[in-house]
Amino acid sequence: MAVSLILSGALTWVLVRDVALQGAQDELDRAIVVDAVLVRHQECAEPPATLTGPGPATCQLASEPDFQDRLASLAPTLDADRLLLLNRQRVVMFDSSGTARGQVINVTAAQRVANVAEAAPGLDGQRYLAAAVAIPPARDPLRAAFVVVAREQSSVTVAAAGELVPRLLLAGGVALMVALILVLLVSRSLTGPLTQLARAAEDIAGGNYSRRVGIRGPDEIGQLGAAFDRMAEAVERARRVQHDFLANVSHELKTPLTSLIGFSQALTDGSLKSESERTRAAGIVHEESERVLRMAQELLDLARVEAGTMSMHVTAVDLAAQLQQELEMVRPGAVSRTLTLSTELPPDLPPVGADPERLHQVLDNLLDNAVKYAASGTAVRVSARSIGVGVETVVSNSVGEHRPDPERMFDRFYRADASRSAAAGGVGLGLAISRELVSAMRGRLWADFDDEGRLRMHVALPSAAAGGALNPATVVSRPAPPERLGSRSGA
Repeated sequence: MAVSLILSGALTWVLVRDVALQGAQDELDRAIVVDAVLVRHQECAEPPATLTGPGPATCQLASEPDFQDRLASLAPTLDADRLLLLNRQRVVMFDSSGTARGQVINVTAAQRVANVAEAAPGLDGQRYLAAAVAIPPARDPLRAAFVVVAREQSSVTVAAAGELVPRLLLAGGVALMVALILVLLVSRSLTGPLTQLARAAEDIAGGNYSRRVGIRGPDEIGQLGAAFDRMAEAVERARRVQHDFLANVSHELKTPLTSLIGFSQALTDGSLKSESERTRAAGIVHEESERVLRMAQELLDLARVEAGTMSMHVTAVDLAAQLQQELEMVRPGAVSRTLTLSTELPPDLPPVGADPERLHQVLDNLLDNAVKYAASGTAVRVSARSIGVGVETVVSNSVGEHRPDPERMFDRFYRADASRSAAAGGVGLGLAISRELVSAMRGRLWADFDDEGRLRMHVALPSAAAGGALNPATVVSRPAPPERLGSRSGA
């Protein structure tokens, strides 16, 4: 700020000085015409009574000493610092200060005043502004050809500075006060939101995940406030998901562990008398142990695929053959529930780029869910089609009275029927794992309902020839929720 004030003051001073010098030069150019008439009235030994023009052509010229004395007396009355007379060679013949005699002064025609010349001589080591006008040398006692009046530049600049400096100081003081006020306002507008952000960050670090700053605006501070609130919402959502996840895991483990403890205690304390009771208790212990082991394995798989540590061996897979094989595996379950399995697979279906083992895990989960939760006596349909650089597989089935939410089906431990037992319906991690596996194979998995109200599970995978990730715009046959790795888990 100080540098700006200094630079602006220096620039203002340069401009004012130039204007003052030009004004002084113009003043000399106007004054020289009258001053030359006054000088010529000193040429005659007997000056005329009036000063309206030079003396008569027949007047007797004054002597040189007398003429110089008259000029010396005249000089203080002129509007200039010095009076000089030059001969035709521009050599000084007379100087009212008496120090520049014999010096050469070059004069040039003025740009703004006719019949007047200008000069910028250096006299006695000082720069001067000068104006000159020609006179007849034959009528001058010194045979001078030019009358010159000069003014010291420093006197002009000092006068200009005397007028400018107080105004500059006043303007600088006002500008300084305004700048300080603006700095104070700007600093408050910056430090206030930043302090609020710092306090909000401390609150979130202390566990208050609902804290928001509410700072908005088009500037960088407003964008920072909006980004901070989005971050806080994401942190709060992640903490809530973590809390729900731990609560669900604890709940899911509680039932089988209670059964294990109860029946194992009954086996060890001898309270079961008959062999059939002991056999039934041992069977329950075995089933619940397998259930806990299966849950632990699914949790481990989900953690590994979300962390990106699960190895993938992507190769070309014949999707049509894979689907036929998966259908044969679930056919006994479909027959037991009087379900019809139908397929619509084109003969020219291209192979997909996928890990065969992980693809089997995904398709098995989708088909098993369709057979398990489809209404009895209905059909489970499986279709596939090429979509640009990929292949989309759709598994559809009718739903019962408990209609699932397509947006939440991939949440961990989600069940459309909250009263459904874990033993009958699994722990609700299959779809969460399936979505992450499909994402790891650079595909997409989502759910929706068709016009008939049938639940459709879509799996889109890149073709083996494409070898890259699918563009979501090419695989969405109708609006679907955006894919975000790890943001949803399964039902």
